[in-house]
Amino acid sequence: MSEDERLPQPATADIDLVTLLHALGDPVRMTLLLSYADGREHSCGPRDLGLDHLHKSTVSHHMRVLREAGVTTTRVAGRNRFVSLRRTDLDARFPGLLDALLAAATATPLRRKAVGP
Repeated sequence: MSEDERLPQPATADIDLVTLLHALGDPVRMTLLLSYADGREHSCGPRDLGLDHLHKSTVSHHMRVLREAGVTTTRVAGRNRFVSLRRTDLDARFPGLLDALLAAATATPLRRKAVGP
């Protein structure tokens, strides 16, 4: 697969811990992380990700934040986008962190952000 079939993402050495943790500090993005943890590629459809309560543009925003933080990679195939977790890169950069985050997320129910004042 050529590099031009991937959307821009940081190199493994450029993945920053603060940026990574900030990206995962949102319950929706943690839900996406749990979905991507199965090691497969996922389409970008909110329904396919269990996020059908959110607008497609909102889900796209969360996916972009994860990609730009180095959490995921996005493969372009025509008009379709397929997202997968950069597990190998994250484990190389921050050994054990991803496993700890996934264990914590599965042990504690994720809460949706409150909307409004």
